[in-house]
Amino acid sequence: MVPNEDKVFKALADNSRRLLLDRLHKKAGLTLGELCEGHDMSRQAVTKHLALLEAANLVVPQWRGREKLHYLNPVPINEIYTRWISKYERGRLQALHNLRQALEEKDDD
Repeated sequence: MVPNEDKVFKALADNSRRLLLDRLHKKAGLTLGELCEGHDMSRQAVTKHLALLEAANLVVPQWRGREKLHYLNPVPINEIYTRWISKYERGRLQALHNLRQALEEKDDD
């Protein structure tokens, strides 16, 4: 079984899937037909991409009557951010803080 994080990285590795996520970020609750609009992919290709995004828990479907609406789930991306990116950000924030303090001390002189 593939860990969920591997599924997320695999899903994010494809530009077409990232474009679908961008569309859902701009407007939540899009149907398959709405997601197909403006893409040069077939409906079947979009369906396959959505299935992979759903398996990675990046897209959550919700049924409204006969319509299947798709929503972006930012939690897996945040988990990647927390594990892989945020620790590097702390160092930069500390460097900016130190720079600010040094400049303020210089102004006090």
